Amino acid sequence: MNIGTVIIYALPLVMVFAIYVKRIRRRELHDLHRHVEAVTSGLNEPVSLHPVFDPGRCIGSGACASACPEKAIGMIDGSPQLVNGSACIGHGACLKACPTGAINLVFGTERRGVDIPQVNPFFETNVPGVFIAGELGGMGLIHKAVEQGKQAINTISERKSGTDMLDVVIIGAGPAGLAASLAAKQKRMRFVTLEQESSLGGTVYHFPRNKVAMTHPMQIPTVGKVKLGEVSKEALLELWTRATSQAGLKVSFRERVDSIKKAENGFLVKTAIRSYQTKSVLLAIGRRGTPRRLDVPGEEQAKVVYRLIDPTQYAGQHVLIVGGGDAAVEAAVSISEQSGTTVSLSYRGNAFNRIKPGNRDRLQAAQSNGRVRILLESEVVEIKPDQVVLKHGTNPFTLRNEAVIVCAGGLMPTQFLRDIGVMLETRHGEV
Repeated sequence: MNIGTVIIYALPLVMVFAIYVKRIRRRELHDLHRHVEAVTSGLNEPVSLHPVFDPGRCIGSGACASACPEKAIGMIDGSPQLVNGSACIGHGACLKACPTGAINLVFGTERRGVDIPQVNPFFETNVPGVFIAGELGGMGLIHKAVEQGKQAINTISERKSGTDMLDVVIIGAGPAGLAASLAAKQKRMRFVTLEQESSLGGTVYHFPRNKVAMTHPMQIPTVGKVKLGEVSKEALLELWTRATSQAGLKVSFRERVDSIKKAENGFLVKTAIRSYQTKSVLLAIGRRGTPRRLDVPGEEQAKVVYRLIDPTQYAGQHVLIVGGGDAAVEAAVSISEQSGTTVSLSYRGNAFNRIKPGNRDRLQAAQSNGRVRILLESEVVEIKPDQVVLKHGTNPFTLRNEAVIVCAGGLMPTQFLRDIGVMLETRHGEV
């Protein structure tokens, strides 16, 4: 074979390889830009369970980056990295996609430690009778949270009160809490399930629309084995709703637990509504914590919520968003795109300092187009059925209003656990 023939056959291969390399470099430059943008904005610290990559086992296939629905993982210099840590929601799709097992899921980073409660193999804390299952105990994967909820109930069922008190109070209606509740129902235990939000699902309920929520099979009490593969949050929530309905499970929504105190032969669980005497307590409350409230008159109304789930439900309404972070800005912009809405964004600061550049640009565009009214250095004073009263300095003013979304962050359950007596250990991303 002469040189000319070699060139004829080799040239197409070289061209294909060159196109491939160019495409890879373009993608890596894009990922690097996103990483720099996240670091500059202070948004690259993951807030939940997240991946760490073993360079000794990683082959740089990029399967993890392709599998991540949130695009939190990128490829830089041929290796995977968290390029937008704040976007990671810990469902573990990357873990399943990795062909060499080079990923571990952890809590905390070298810079930011995360407090994890100490539990034994039966999910009981150092406080006898207080159990923890799911994300709060360090496991954010849904199928494992379900398993932990069931296993905790198996242990608790062996310690039934034998008196008029409840066998267990289950706090939280996410995957762990619902699995525990269904198991308790199956075992004919005396229990109540409390949920501070207005819907089932816990952390899953607050995932973005149509995001992947689970990638593993799981065994659900009263339902059996469920093989859903990759499933949207909506499909998973529909499954939970159907399961609870078929089982006749009642959940006490909008009932936030204020305290858990040791009492004779058990615990006294106090909420804003009532108190419960119980032999055991199962905490399945996740790590997002309790939404930070405004503590103003009228905040208890149903029109006040603390997270945006579906912008379309606010079409044609007068909406007030309260907060100065990305969540507040994103809520304001997305709702302003709905037909007939009037959107106001209230923030007590004098500027939006810690938001992504892209969100800053979108907010400015929405303001310029008259779709969002920005109210800096303002605070909510009172929420009325059809109005909201704010103040700028000492000057009050009123807005017509049909919905209020408070995006003021959350109060993590760390102090809540310490008040109960639960011991914590700080994780710094160790495998």
